[in-house]
Amino acid sequence: MIAYDAPVKQVPLSMATSPFDSSIYRELLHDDDVGALFTDAAVVSALMRVEGALARVQGRLGMIPAASATVIDRAMRELQVDPASLAAGTRAAGIPAPALVDMLRDTLQAPDHAHYLHWGATSQDIMDTGLVLRLRGVCDIVEDRLTRLLRALARHAATHAELPLAARTRAQIATPTSFGAVVAAWGAPLLAHHEALAQLRPRLLRVSLAGAAGNAAALGDQVERLRAELAAELALGDSELAWHSDRTALVEFAALLVRINGSLAKLGEDCIVGCRSEIGELKLGAGGGSSTMPQKQNPVAAETIVSLFRVAAAMNGLMQESLVHREQRDGVAWALEGHALPAICMASARALALAVALVDELQPDPEAMLANLCGGRQLAFAEAISFELARTMPRSRAQAEVKRLCSEAGGGAGSLVELVARRYPDVDWRAVTTPAAQLGDAPRQAARFVARVSEI
Repeated sequence: MIAYDAPVKQVPLSMATSPFDSSIYRELLHDDDVGALFTDAAVVSALMRVEGALARVQGRLGMIPAASATVIDRAMRELQVDPASLAAGTRAAGIPAPALVDMLRDTLQAPDHAHYLHWGATSQDIMDTGLVLRLRGVCDIVEDRLTRLLRALARHAATHAELPLAARTRAQIATPTSFGAVVAAWGAPLLAHHEALAQLRPRLLRVSLAGAAGNAAALGDQVERLRAELAAELALGDSELAWHSDRTALVEFAALLVRINGSLAKLGEDCIVGCRSEIGELKLGAGGGSSTMPQKQNPVAAETIVSLFRVAAAMNGLMQESLVHREQRDGVAWALEGHALPAICMASARALALAVALVDELQPDPEAMLANLCGGRQLAFAEAISFELARTMPRSRAQAEVKRLCSEAGGGAGSLVELVARRYPDVDWRAVTTPAAQLGDAPRQAARFVARVSEI
């Protein structure tokens, strides 16, 4: 029997080893909705919910006395447990479930009924099923925010399908494109992630009930029916095979969240570049000021989105390590999930919330986009000019000619369009080098993205 009167050191709420839980950084990094699913109280509540559901089903099936099932079920709904009181037991067992079960049995003060609490199950069954109940909430939050973000992006794509700007490849101006197509490129992987989340749910949101070593020996000959009815009771999927040591679905979920973060970080990086002082094509809403430079409006939200991806990506390495789950149960690999998964869930949810707000406030600057595209050396039209010249000369010669003219433009001899017009005056270069003439498929890409979003 675990002694529950052991002193527990109280840690001030303002003290945190993770910035996610810091009072100072809370407004920047903490997500209240996901955070509520990973509080100690939420963990205990989920465990008690599973224990209550298990007793109800076992009572219906005659595996435990119906009266005992009623008492246990009511107790699991009504009893209040201080999570801090489980600290000593968790230190001893490595997980809170055994301490919780012992405490609940004592608190029931009805040994004849308490005897049937946790009947035939193992701690990992209760822990894993409780985790899955909480991850269902994470899935709902992520899906909702993905949907909101996709719709916000679709509004930009529809509005700016033909707004020209200079595409950039490898940090240099490339060719004209449209802002709507850029937005569609931000959104396309998010559509795939939205679909992947729906596909993953059945693999992730499954009950665990396999007993001490995965063979359900103590659960009796009705174990398949018991497991199926427990799954239905908790609105989870059934699991025909024990998954104590198979962490594939959890690792897949973590990896999906990190991929979502990566797509958001791409959006964030592009916004950081787009609002640079010398580019100025995007306005990101209110930014962070500097303590000494009054002109600064730092892109804090976009920067935070990028940094959250890098944190999640690092934590994902720990989740991958948990795949190596020794024998039928491994305390080391299991513990890694406790470090990594909450942080990944928090990083993904917070990044999504920031991205929704960022996109809602995002404003393109058409004048700056046009100035960067058509002003100065006008190198964004080099490809169009080379293909126009290739109508009357070998393409290799046309490309060499345009490359030479680009070099002259870079040396200050004039814009590329001016130089080619002097050299080849018989072509209507104004018609060739208008942004509208070189948008290509960009507006249609924006429209296709908008159509796809309308289907979700």
